[in-house]
Amino acid sequence: MIKLVASDLDGTLLPPSKVLPENLFPLIEKLFDKGIIFAPASGRQLPNLKKLFAPVLDKIAIIAENGGLVWHGDGIIYSEPTSAADTVKTLGEIKKINGLYPVLSCADCAYYESDNPAFISVVEKSYSSCRQVERLDEIAQRVSVIKISVWDEVPPSANHGAPLLAPKLAELRVMASGFDWLDVSTPFANKGNALCELMKKLGVERGECMAFGDHMNDFEMLEVCGNPYVVANAFSTLKERFKYVVPSNADFGVIKKLEELL
Repeated sequence: MIKLVASDLDGTLLPPSKVLPENLFPLIEKLFDKGIIFAPASGRQLPNLKKLFAPVLDKIAIIAENGGLVWHGDGIIYSEPTSAADTVKTLGEIKKINGLYPVLSCADCAYYESDNPAFISVVEKSYSSCRQVERLDEIAQRVSVIKISVWDEVPPSANHGAPLLAPKLAELRVMASGFDWLDVSTPFANKGNALCELMKKLGVERGECMAFGDHMNDFEMLEVCGNPYVVANAFSTLKERFKYVVPSNADFGVIKKLEELL
């Protein structure tokens, strides 16, 4: 019996419009009534996800910052912060590459430095809680940083920013998290480790967990889950590794599978 469902949002649960399906909240409530916890698992920040899922917060868990932290029951139950030293080093390397703009993603707020209007517009659309500061390296010394998110002005980030930055930060995890975003974090900050912590907290076995994804930052989550599914629009490597495929996000494949589960 399934007791926990984790799903990526952008490209997986959300259609191209990035608007939550209108029947999602009723589905979450029905899942909860049957003893099944739903957990959005996203690269988005915790404040953004709590706002997005406000009507059902008492019925879900949240995996935020691509696995950097897990929230459940009004509190953070797991986090994997990036050290101040690694954050400062990362900021230094980012400054050497044209077109990359860093954001320090922390539990309650995201911090950015650049005055680039295009970048600021993207940040304000992406983060519910964000603040411009003069020095990100100073923020890193006094606030726990979950990950360094990087907006890539020359997308796709998988072809531009990620391969340029990764060799400079071999001891960290550098991963494209979207068309124009990449994340830098500790090697342990991924959705798979976060999901394992959540399963442990909820007393859920591997075979009692179902997960959905579309991109390589979902790989570990799908690996540790006993019932992994990818959407039809998923990255080709994921579809080669995971054989269970649901319709694309445009066709509401996750929603259809959840309705089938119920």
